[in-house]
Amino acid sequence: MENVMIVAASEKVASYISELLIPASACQITAVKSCGEARRVLLERDFDLVVIDSPLRDETGESFALHVASKEITQVILIVKKEFYEAVSAICEREGVLTIAKPFDIDVFLSAVSLTRSLYYRMKKMQTENIQLRKKIEDIRIVDRAKCLLISFMKMTEKEAHRYIEKQAMDMRITKRAVAEKIIRTFEDL
Repeated sequence: MENVMIVAASEKVASYISELLIPASACQITAVKSCGEARRVLLERDFDLVVIDSPLRDETGESFALHVASKEITQVILIVKKEFYEAVSAICEREGVLTIAKPFDIDVFLSAVSLTRSLYYRMKKMQTENIQLRKKIEDIRIVDRAKCLLISFMKMTEKEAHRYIEKQAMDMRITKRAVAEKIIRTFEDL
C-alpha cells in the first residue's frame, strides 16, 4: 500500500501510528486531525488505507469509517475504545471496516495492516478484472449492434454479418469493435 491517511485528533497518536506503518511499507502517510479535514483531502486524492483513531473532534469516527469504506477499494482500520468495541465492530465490520480495540497490541495492529493489505490487493485485482469484463461486454454490444445493422440494411444473415466484421478486422488489422463502430457510423448517417 502506497498511500495511507491517518485520522487522529492527537498528533502523538498520529505519530505513533506513522512509526508503526513505516516498516509495514506505507510509502506516503498523510495525517489529519478531523473527519472534515479528511473528507476534503479525500476529494483531492485516493488512499489505499485509512486508519481512524476515534473519537474525533467532529465525529465519532464510525460514520466516517463507513463513508470511506463505501468508496472504491480503500481499506479502513477503525480504532475504538475497548468499551465501545463490540457495538462498533458489529456495525462496521459488515461494511468491510476492520475494527481494533484500544489500547492495542503492536502485533495486533500490524496483523490488521497486513490483512488490509491482502484485501486491498485482492480487491484491486478484482477491480481490474471487472473493468476488463465491462470492456468486453461493451465490445460485444457494439459488434452485435453493427451485425444488426448489416442484417437490416445489407440483408446479410447473422453468420454472414459476423464473418464480414471478422474479415474486415483481419484485413484492416484493427479490432472487431473498431470495424463495428465504422459500420454503425456509416448506417447512422443513412
